[in-house]
Amino acid sequence: MQMHNRRHIRTILSGLMTVASIAAATAALAAGGGGHHVDSAALMKDFGWRTVNFIVLVGILIWAIKKANLKGSLTERQSQIEKNLREAREAREAAEAKLKEYSEKLEKANQEVDGLRDAMMQEAEAEKRRIIAEAQAAAAKVAAQAVQAADQEVLKARAELRAEAARLAVELAAGKLAGAVQQADHDRMVQDYLGKVGQL
Repeated sequence: MQMHNRRHIRTILSGLMTVASIAAATAALAAGGGGHHVDSAALMKDFGWRTVNFIVLVGILIWAIKKANLKGSLTERQSQIEKNLREAREAREAAEAKLKEYSEKLEKANQEVDGLRDAMMQEAEAEKRRIIAEAQAAAAKVAAQAVQAADQEVLKARAELRAEAARLAVELAAGKLAGAVQQADHDRMVQDYLGKVGQL
């Protein structure tokens, strides 16, 4: 595009130079064709002003051409802005996609944590029930052993009392105690026997 502008400027300059040469030649012919005395200083002054005007005109044209190129610069700038906006939109879409992906991963991780917590709670509850059942079974076993031991002690005490009662009965029957036992001793022995039997 810049080459095209330079070529265009050269064409305009060539055209202006041609116009200026023709204007200068026409002025010289007009001044010399009447047969009057020509004032060369006036002609030079006129030519100088025409040259200055020509240079100013060329400068304005060059400025106008460069100004015209401003449109190209604006177009390029607009293209760059559109490109930047497109890239920014793509970057935003990529960021939103990443955010969505990470949000889904976080949600999945939260669900897994919730599942693990529920599983641990269920396992802890099952372990608690198992420990309680084992403790109850152990307590029942100890209680059963205690009852069995108490029953054995009661049986043993009864057997000892029966043996003692039988021995006393034999002694009484044999008459060994007939003279030595008074009524008070007899009552005391009966009370002792009844007390022991009552404790069973």
